[in-house]
Amino acid sequence: MTGRTYVSARINGEQRDFLVEPRQSLLETLRDELGMTGAKEGCNNGNCGACNVIVNGSLVNACCVLGVECNGAEIVTIEGVADGETLHPLQTSFLENAALQCGICTPGFIVAAKALLDKEPDADEARIRHWLAGNLCRCTGYDKIVRAVLDAADDMRRAPAKA
Repeated sequence: MTGRTYVSARINGEQRDFLVEPRQSLLETLRDELGMTGAKEGCNNGNCGACNVIVNGSLVNACCVLGVECNGAEIVTIEGVADGETLHPLQTSFLENAALQCGICTPGFIVAAKALLDKEPDADEARIRHWLAGNLCRCTGYDKIVRAVLDAADDMRRAPAKA
């Protein structure tokens, strides 16, 4: 057994300290060490997007990042997208547009869309489709997902700014 390494990171706005094995991916760390099971293991090689999280403002596949690499990082997972009991506009829009079925890919799509809209709130359909190309869905089809992101972007632009 290898030694475990101490890691401290801010996850979904909360400071978290934990121990990980040097070979553990961020996905394994989130799911197995921290009990955050929203990010899913689809391919475990960075091709499906089911494990997407935001690390220091950048969208990453959690299966391709080591947990030890996240010492001092700011991480946002699907568990941190909502504001308490209030769903994020993306989550609401996915529900309203029936942009989900089995749910395996949904957290990754929502986190990826959030990462895009945080940087490009006026992203158009072509940009959204390009940005989400790294996410795979076998159930819903991409049109409903893209429509949900477009609708959420409209809602977010119309919403009053928080103080």
